[in-house]
Amino acid sequence: MTATARPPSVRALLQPCSGAETMAQTSEPALSREQIVRAAVALLDAEGLDGLSMRRLGGKLGAGATTLYWHVANKDELLELALDEIMGELPVLDPDAPEGWRLVLAGYLRAFRAMIHRHPWAIPLFGTWPNIGPNALRQMEQTLRLLIRAGFSGVDLDHALAVLFDYVIGATATEVAWEQVVTRSGLEPCEIEKVVLPYLRGAAASYPLLARYLDDISRLGQQEVAEGRFDFGLEVLLDGLEARLRRAGNS
Repeated sequence: MTATARPPSVRALLQPCSGAETMAQTSEPALSREQIVRAAVALLDAEGLDGLSMRRLGGKLGAGATTLYWHVANKDELLELALDEIMGELPVLDPDAPEGWRLVLAGYLRAFRAMIHRHPWAIPLFGTWPNIGPNALRQMEQTLRLLIRAGFSGVDLDHALAVLFDYVIGATATEVAWEQVVTRSGLEPCEIEKVVLPYLRGAAASYPLLARYLDDISRLGQQEVAEGRFDFGLEVLLDGLEARLRRAGNS
């Protein structure tokens, strides 16, 4: 089966033609690039960035690593394609939705957070890896259209776009880091609390505000705390953007 045409990755455009690329023009392997990318995402979900190699991926697909090079130049290009693949999971933004730009944007950013939780290996790639594949560019275009329709323009448009994605990625990275600590410990979150909270309460004996805070938080589940923190931060951020639009409209 001939591979479906797909735009080349940024790394492929920046790198000189290799022997693998020449072979791709003269051979028709059984696998498509789409199959390879989907399998790479599954392997990354299961084993993380350190678990991905061309040899291991080829084994999962029942093919040799050489076969994979018919479609991807190297692991770097594969990671770039995998990152764009998961960006395709995000919902389509509707700037004309009757509920207004705030609710549409809030739903989209919550979906972005959920996507990162499904694929935590992507966190270190954001900001350090080219994220300008077709899915990412489409998401960028849709978000810009929504923000422009809301009233943002010029440098404020750039700042609004950046602060929204910076918040989601940063907040979710913290959540994922704690989840990974819990996973590595082999304990349930409630078991960790039984160990940590007595120590903190003892240390907080001289700090009444900290003691009261710990009592309040300990009544909530870890998931409830994480959801509440994210939603609070998101609402505050949207409040700030809305206030900025009002000030701009009155100037």
